Amino acid sequence: MQNTDSGRQALANIPGFAPADIESARLTRLKGLTNTVFKVDVQGRTLCLRLPGEGTSAIIDRGVEERNARAAASVGVAPEILFFDANGVMLTRFIDDAVALSPAGFRARAGAVERAGQALRRLHDEAPAFARHFRVFDIVEDYLSLVDIRGVELAETVRRLLAAMAEVGEALAARPAPLRPCHCDPTGANLLDTGERVVIIDWEYSGMNDPAWDLAYLSLEGDFDEALDDRLLLAYFGRPPTAAELGRMAIHKPLCQLLAATWALIQHANGNPAADFRGYAETTLDACRARLNSPDYVRSLQAVQTG
Repeated sequence: MQNTDSGRQALANIPGFAPADIESARLTRLKGLTNTVFKVDVQGRTLCLRLPGEGTSAIIDRGVEERNARAAASVGVAPEILFFDANGVMLTRFIDDAVALSPAGFRARAGAVERAGQALRRLHDEAPAFARHFRVFDIVEDYLSLVDIRGVELAETVRRLLAAMAEVGEALAARPAPLRPCHCDPTGANLLDTGERVVIIDWEYSGMNDPAWDLAYLSLEGDFDEALDDRLLLAYFGRPPTAAELGRMAIHKPLCQLLAATWALIQHANGNPAADFRGYAETTLDACRARLNSPDYVRSLQAVQTG
């Protein structure tokens, strides 16, 4: 039996719901790593209620999230927001008949890769400017300050890899891309595929960023091989990518892995029981190190440096 008390208490604080509505509402708990999420059937409508997870206030600016989520919704790549409060309680339209895109889903659902690429392109090209700039080196340092306080030993591994990626930062700074509204966390769980379009949810980490970040992160989280990367980029650009565009996505991948691992260390330090976050962090840091030591990484870095 699901405990829906927290969801009903949240609904009681949202205008428009009478006590009888709240009592009769059907709440179904949905999967979430850090937040508590419910599908809510109430007043003849189906909605989605998100309650912020414990400890998330230390790393997420809810005001920024709200502004960016509303901006994304205004161009049709995010659900309509019906309510959002200062604590991060959010109520949105529910996306019917949609499937979250796992790595297997990208391969099994015809056109899913292309729809994801097109959704990102629409976000990058059409959304109004987002609040805040997403600066990955600064964010990792901020995260490390939280991790260090809790004494997580893998933080030193993160610091060494962060120092090793100084040349990536230099290459990107020497040839900066125009900053665009970016999701910054396009995992498959955040991409809902209806079969006609992909709707993106969970804008907690969004900001103005190099669009190559979103492409790199999606590729990693979808476990894309070279053929799927080619499909993604062809859908995104509407043409085959240049060597510099390919290289730019490739050198963002270790940065994405480093940030994902550091985020996982915070979840581990906070005692989040939703997954083996320490194991994920260790595996991801190993993959990041291997990527930095690969010949492909060197070639990609050179492609960006030469333009």
